[in-house]
Amino acid sequence: MIKNVLITGGAGYVGSILTRRLIDKGYHVSVIDLMIYGEHVLPDHPNLKKIKGAIRDTDLLKRSIAGMDAIIHLACISNDPSFELNPELGKSINLDAFEPMVQIAKESGVKRFIYASSSSVYGIKDEPDVTEEMMLEPLTDYSKFKAMCEEILAKYQSRDFTTVTIRPATVCGYSPRLRLDLTVNILTNLAVNKGEITVFGGQQKRPNLHIEDMAALYLLLLELPDEKIAGRIFNAGYENHTVSEIAEMVRSTIGPQVNIITSSTDDNRSYHISSEKIKRELGFVPTHSITDAVQDLKNAFDGNLIPDSLTDDRYFNVKQMQHIKLT
Repeated sequence: MIKNVLITGGAGYVGSILTRRLIDKGYHVSVIDLMIYGEHVLPDHPNLKKIKGAIRDTDLLKRSIAGMDAIIHLACISNDPSFELNPELGKSINLDAFEPMVQIAKESGVKRFIYASSSSVYGIKDEPDVTEEMMLEPLTDYSKFKAMCEEILAKYQSRDFTTVTIRPATVCGYSPRLRLDLTVNILTNLAVNKGEITVFGGQQKRPNLHIEDMAALYLLLLELPDEKIAGRIFNAGYENHTVSEIAEMVRSTIGPQVNIITSSTDDNRSYHISSEKIKRELGFVPTHSITDAVQDLKNAFDGNLIPDSLTDDRYFNVKQMQHIKLT
C-alpha cells in the first residue's frame, strides 16, 4: 500500500497539478521545492506538507524522505535554456543530487521511485516512431544528465525498491504554476494577447502531452503492481504535430482573427516519439488533446487567472531564474 508520497519539485508546472490530484485521491503528500515561483501555487490542505528547500541538502532529504512510501522525482532545472543559464547549478541539481537521493530513498524503506526523465534523451531521429529501444543520443548537458540519471536509477532496482522511468513529451495546458515558455502555451498566449503568432520554420515536429494526462500517468504508476513497471522505461506522449499544425489548432480555438506569420529559422530540430509501449503494457491512453490544452488556457485568460502574461517573469523559467539570481 502506497499512502505517503514525496514529490520533489512539487510546486512546479506539473507538480502543482499532480499534488492536487494526489490529495483528491486520498494520498498524504509532501512537497520539497525551492518555491521560486511562490508557495501560493500549492493548496493549503491537512494532507499536504510543504517543505521549502533544495534536493541538494542531504540532511533535509533524509528528514523529508523518512516515512515515505513513494517518491515522484520531478525537480530539475527543466529545459535547455534554463540549464545553460547556469550550467554548474544545473549539474548540481539535475545530476549530482540524484544518486544521493536514490540511496537515501532505498535506505529509508521507500517502496517505489518514479523518475521524470525526458524524451529529449533521444536527440534528433529520422525514424517516424522513436521507441524506447532506440539509442540515446542526447545533444545537450540537460538531456545527457537525464540519460545518466536513468542509468544510475537502474542500478538500484531491486525486489523491495521498484523503480520506473518516464520519458515525457512536452507538457501543455493550464497549471497554477504556469509556464508560458513551452510551444503550445507560448502560441496560445500570443494568440490571445497579441492576436498574432510567429512560427519559426514550422515543419519541426513537437510531441505534446496534456498536463492532466501527465498527472494521471503518475497516479497510475503509484497504483500498478510492481511487476508491471519494475526497472522499466516508458515514453509518454500523445500527439506529434508540426509547429505549424499546432499554430493552426491554436487559431481554430482562439478565433480566425489570429494572424499566423511564418519566418525562416536555422533551428530545424524535430522531435517525435512513439507511445505504443505504454499503451500496450500499462493501458495508458491520454484523454486530453492539444486543443483541450488551448481551450483550458483560453478559459484561464478569460477568467483573469493569468495576469500580465507577456511581462511577468514568473511564467518564464529563464527570466525568473535571472530575476531571483538563483544559485
